[in-house]
Amino acid sequence: MQKTKNALSGFDLTSIDRTVRPQDDFYHFANGGWLKKNKIPETESRWGSFTILRVEAEHNLKKIVDSLLAHKSPKKGSAEQLVGDLYCSGTDMKRRNALGIQPISSLRQKVHHISSQKELLRTIAYFHRLGHFYQSGLSLPDRDYYLKDSPEFLRVRTAYIKHLNTIFCLLGYTASEADKKTKIVLKIETRLAQISMDKVDTRDAEKTYNKKSIAELVKHVPAVNWQNYFKEAGIPRVPYVILMQPEFLKKAASLLQTLPLEDWKVYLEWHLIDDASGFLTDAFVKANFRFSQALTGNKKMKPLWRRILAVTNGALGEPLGKIYVKKYFDQAKKQKMDTLVSDLFAVYEARIKNLDWMSTSTKRKAITKLRLMNRKIGYPRKWKSYVGLVIRADDYFGNLLRATEFERKRQMKKLKSKSVDREEWHMYPQTVNAYCNFNLNEIVFPAAILQPPFFNFSADDAFNYGGIGAVIGHEMTHGFDDQGAKFDGKGNMKTWWSPSDKKKFEQKGKILVTQYNAFKVADNVAVNGQLTLGENIADLGGLVIGFDAYQRHLQKTGRKTIAGFTPEQRFFLGFAQAERELSRSEIIKTLTLTDPHSPAETRINGPLAHFTPFYEAFCVTKKNKLYRDLKNRAHIW
Repeated sequence: MQKTKNALSGFDLTSIDRTVRPQDDFYHFANGGWLKKNKIPETESRWGSFTILRVEAEHNLKKIVDSLLAHKSPKKGSAEQLVGDLYCSGTDMKRRNALGIQPISSLRQKVHHISSQKELLRTIAYFHRLGHFYQSGLSLPDRDYYLKDSPEFLRVRTAYIKHLNTIFCLLGYTASEADKKTKIVLKIETRLAQISMDKVDTRDAEKTYNKKSIAELVKHVPAVNWQNYFKEAGIPRVPYVILMQPEFLKKAASLLQTLPLEDWKVYLEWHLIDDASGFLTDAFVKANFRFSQALTGNKKMKPLWRRILAVTNGALGEPLGKIYVKKYFDQAKKQKMDTLVSDLFAVYEARIKNLDWMSTSTKRKAITKLRLMNRKIGYPRKWKSYVGLVIRADDYFGNLLRATEFERKRQMKKLKSKSVDREEWHMYPQTVNAYCNFNLNEIVFPAAILQPPFFNFSADDAFNYGGIGAVIGHEMTHGFDDQGAKFDGKGNMKTWWSPSDKKKFEQKGKILVTQYNAFKVADNVAVNGQLTLGENIADLGGLVIGFDAYQRHLQKTGRKTIAGFTPEQRFFLGFAQAERELSRSEIIKTLTLTDPHSPAETRINGPLAHFTPFYEAFCVTKKNKLYRDLKNRAHIW
């Protein structure tokens, strides 16, 4: 019996709901038991594999912060001093409440004193502090929340109007003044929404890459004094810029000229307080939470320590991450992951060679890109320096301004460099996630995701391949999804496909778009198959690559049936159980309308319906709901 228990480590039989037919709804077959016996904590909008690990990581970070706070006289500029003082400044609600809105008074004055278009543009530049130009200025998650009148958009918009009024009143304005300012903000944001690209276009790498010389920029948007803008925004002299949404920029500049100056001042004051309010008094924090409930459905605010820890982690994630790795990351995991990743790369290359729809020349270029793809596992080889950053225990808002300015200067310094730092990480080791960077042709797996249910030394190998194996395959496939496929092995946007192969690839993607468009979530809100296409391609790729790698592994270890499940069936169970999640209706609607990821259930049942080995493992026939005719199964990678 003990032997069976060890063999089943990581294999949660109690999660299975045998009242559901796996051929009809595999997600609920694999997870129904778990979904029924678990509840979403009141402080969360979602509860599942990722969220549980993130909460666990938070508690581990809290232990680290507590140990740093134990140092009574830390050296100035040390991790102990920076992290400890930032955390203390945020948790000191007595001081924050006493200060009221004083921390933003000088910034408000900067807005109030604007008396000309020139000063307006200078102030916008000061507030931007960005190295590229993109459409912005909307407080709601997407332009459709302003432009469409479906019940969901109306519900959120009504809550937003109430929130605007509340915040303006907290700033000291009368109810009448607050109402007037609310209408001005909504008017301007609606105008900006009208000229904004939609979510589908904003993830299009070609549409959002518009390289222009400074002379071309001036010609494109002559209404803006770009020399002054760069100077005020702290951007060094550069030979060219990348415009992500050039038409938005042109039309927004026109709005700056045509809408009343006083209206723009109201708008800027709103965005100033909207950005700052979470770092001020209890009243502002509670107002923010009440509005966020319309989007997330959370029942209770997270405790103070969790909120401030998240801010501290965002500003000083690398010093915290360095300690986190030493304390909580087993180096043996890195070695095993290195081997596992190499195995999956070999599988992916073999799959590319065997594709029946791609020409030899395109295959050769795809394999070249794959071989050049960099893999980062666990944590960075070198850590960022924070020398010169000033953090004080009595200045929470000032700390965050200085931390933002410090990081901005680091980013601006890159513009002066002729080389790209390929060692830099864009995610902290304590983050439960992974990513693919098209521009650097790299995949990254932070330390915190390398634990159950995704990765478990003592688990049945089927679950590791179905869990972390599929995650690795997912990130690899992003390099070859509908957007990643537009970049070459060096991370340059370059066409390496033959016209015929590209057309075939796009046709296969359309099968997924049609399928996912038919999925519905709460209140009949539909999944956007075009918005989620990249993630859906990656989900399918992760599944097939992880499965093939597991089949190779079985050739070495032999086959074994456990608890009545074959190795293949256990792989699919691991794949599904890693994605299990409970979600509140508010957050699932918000994410379905705005997020490029499909909902959890769809991320399992969607790709499985295209994968013939799943049909074979669970005897799926034409009578079953997950069945798709062969011609409607997307065989991509």
